[in-house]
Amino acid sequence: MGIFSGFEKLGLGNLGGEQLFEDPRKKQVQAKKEEPTRKLQLVNEEDFLFDKKYKCPVCESDFDAKTVRTGKVRMKNVDIDLRPDYDELDQNKYDVIACPSCGYAALSRYFTTLNKYQIDDIRIKICMNYKHEPCDDPTYSYDYAKRLYQLALANAVVKKAKNSEKAYICLKTAWVVRGETQRLDPEAEGYDAKKAENDAQEKELLKNALNGFIMARQTEEFPIAGMDSTTLDYLIAALAVETDEREVASKMISELLVSRTANSRIKDKARFLKEMMAEKYGEE
Repeated sequence: MGIFSGFEKLGLGNLGGEQLFEDPRKKQVQAKKEEPTRKLQLVNEEDFLFDKKYKCPVCESDFDAKTVRTGKVRMKNVDIDLRPDYDELDQNKYDVIACPSCGYAALSRYFTTLNKYQIDDIRIKICMNYKHEPCDDPTYSYDYAKRLYQLALANAVVKKAKNSEKAYICLKTAWVVRGETQRLDPEAEGYDAKKAENDAQEKELLKNALNGFIMARQTEEFPIAGMDSTTLDYLIAALAVETDEREVASKMISELLVSRTANSRIKDKARFLKEMMAEKYGEE
C-alpha cells in the first residue's frame, strides 16, 4: 500500500503524484521494535477524552476535536523509536487536528503555524476538493485515525512543510499502525493477512520518516520536531535499525557513543541498539 493511497476517499486523489520530501540542496528551502502481539481491551476510552475547541487558521471556522486529557493516561513503555505506549488508550490516534469544514489538518504542534502563502495553497488544493468524513463515534477507530494522518500529510505536502514535519507525520502514522497491529486478535479470521499488511505499511512509513529526518538534520536548525541534536541522532539510528539500513545505523550509533554532548541515557539507548544489531546480523 503506497503512502498516498487512500487520498481518493478524501477527494484528494490528485495529490497521488506529489513528491513527499524535497532536497533543499537542489532547491533552496522556502520562507519496538516489534513487541509480542497482544490483545488489549480499551475500557471506556472515551472517559480519557474531551472535545477541545479550535479555530481553523484557513477558513476561520470554529470546531471541536477529540483530545486526550492531560495527566489521565499512564505510559507503560517506550519503543526503541520513542513511541510511547499507554495503558488506557492509544494516545497517538488523537494527535491530528482536522477542520471538518475545509479539510485543513496538521499535527497538534503545527496546527496554527501557517503563513499567507500556505493558506492560499491549502484553500486551492485541499479545501476546494475536500470531502468531509464525519466521525459520530465517541472514540476514533484506527481506520479513522489513519485517514486523519493521511489528511495531515496531504496538507503538509501542499503547504510545502519542512521535511521534519512531514517525517514526523510519517513516524506518528507508523506508530498508529503499530498500535493497531498490537491490538489485533490473533484468533480472528484474516489475522495473518492483516498483520502482514500492517507490518509492510509500518516499514514503508518508517523508511519515509528516516529519509525525511536525515534531510532535516542536514538543512534545518534545532530543535527539529521538538528534538535536540542528540535525540534526533538517536531516533535516526533507531529508525535505521528498524528498516535495515545498517550503514546509517552503525554510523549514528558510533557517533552517539563518542559524543561529548549525548547524556548517559541516550548513550545507554545507543548501546542497546548496537546489541540489537549484533544479535540481528551476527556481528561482534
